[in-house]
Amino acid sequence: MHTVVVGTSGVTASDVLAVARDGARIELSGEALAALAAARGIVDALAAKPEPVYGVSTGFGALATRHISQELRAQLQRNIVRSHAAGMGPRVEREVVRALMFLRLKTVCSGHTGVRPEVAQTMADVLNAGITPVVHEYGSLGCSGDLAPLSHCALTLMGEGDAEGPDGTVRPAGELLAEHGIAPVELREKEGLALLNGTDGMLGMLVMALADLDMLYKSADITAALSLEALLGTDKVLAPELHAIRPHPGQGASAANMLAVLRGSELTGHHQDDAPRVQDAYSVRCAPQVAGAGRDTMAHARLVAERELASAVDNPVVLPDGRVESNGNFHGAPVAYVLDFLAIAVADLASIAERRTDRLLDKNRSHGLPPFLADDAGVDSGLMIAQYTQAVLVSELKRLAVPASADSIPSSAMQEDHVSMGWSAARKLRTAVDNLTRVLAVELYAASRAVELREGLNPAPATRAAITAVRKAGVEGPGPDRFLAPDLAAADVFVREGRLVEAVETVTGPLR
Repeated sequence: MHTVVVGTSGVTASDVLAVARDGARIELSGEALAALAAARGIVDALAAKPEPVYGVSTGFGALATRHISQELRAQLQRNIVRSHAAGMGPRVEREVVRALMFLRLKTVCSGHTGVRPEVAQTMADVLNAGITPVVHEYGSLGCSGDLAPLSHCALTLMGEGDAEGPDGTVRPAGELLAEHGIAPVELREKEGLALLNGTDGMLGMLVMALADLDMLYKSADITAALSLEALLGTDKVLAPELHAIRPHPGQGASAANMLAVLRGSELTGHHQDDAPRVQDAYSVRCAPQVAGAGRDTMAHARLVAERELASAVDNPVVLPDGRVESNGNFHGAPVAYVLDFLAIAVADLASIAERRTDRLLDKNRSHGLPPFLADDAGVDSGLMIAQYTQAVLVSELKRLAVPASADSIPSSAMQEDHVSMGWSAARKLRTAVDNLTRVLAVELYAASRAVELREGLNPAPATRAAITAVRKAGVEGPGPDRFLAPDLAAADVFVREGRLVEAVETVTGPLR
């Protein structure tokens, strides 16, 4: 099994994906263990002094003015975890919780938190055992970090609360730890706070969304090319020289992908046939511009994610010169903004795909295709309601594009009076990515059927490969009306698993 070694300088996106989705094992480097021990020595020295230090010998948030005596500090750390584990609602997905815990471990290992090496090792042991704390949908304001979600994870480290075992069964966390020979941690000064105070959930969801969208934007270029073929459009608008004079990188990549997919098609360039056209509709002609803008948005989001992956997010932090200083690095604004930005791009990509689908189904705009791509229009309804489903998904995506980060609701007796709502931005982006996948699946279903109805003209080798692969995946081609939901579900799985991109790349080589 792949092993990820955690040091002091952060982790990569591929590390997060390996742990969250593939179950990679985790090891702590010698450098990380040494940094943990050194920072803990600083915290222990401060804890022994009579002067109060925030997070070490005081209360938290609006209660930070109280100096806590030494005999109550272990109880203080346990209490912050128990009281902050106040999430409600449905359980969060296993991959999100694993990313959340792994990214908290990343910050702990930076040597800036003051957590003991044995606590960090326990975090790694729990992940390696396949134990996943039960984390709930609601509880994070994205500042001070993802408090409630991280608290539920810390509760598991203490052997309290519920967790899911490697077999998928939810049981008391203490039982699961015991079965795997893991001793519950007894938290000391600052450790409870350090386990809770980070942007780890929203960051993990950003990393996973970027990985999914990288595949989906390639899929969108393919479905757009299929629709262009089916509508007898022109590929001249994809010429590199046209995109070179408006040099947005994403636009050029999208146009190049579409051109590669359409190479060798007999269906393109028929504008002056039976129904003369000067230009294709915007949804066809401007596909690279819209998908390209989304790609450039992803590039910005990826830069933010890379910076955050290299960060140590905690409050207070231990500095190399021995100071323990309060700060605001836990604020989720940098991550929240790009999560919202991506939701806007996703909604627009889905919107343009739905417009192409609608055009394929309308006999007045489809340039000779039967109404709704039906076998016997009137007796058959064809794909009429498939477009309804696609339309309601797009409508939902528009609502999900409303930014969460523009909102703030004060908490902690107005001490935490401006919050990021980054967790909420991440949660709605996950839904948006799911819905985009479904929208592209409907376009694929409609466009592949439409291409097959263009008898006498051969599609491009790459689009033919896509159609052949989707038919082998159980998505049926043209014919009389049938129960449509299974076909759409199979198309959804085909796109979601990346098989559409794989099929096309067997002909084109890697897409950009």
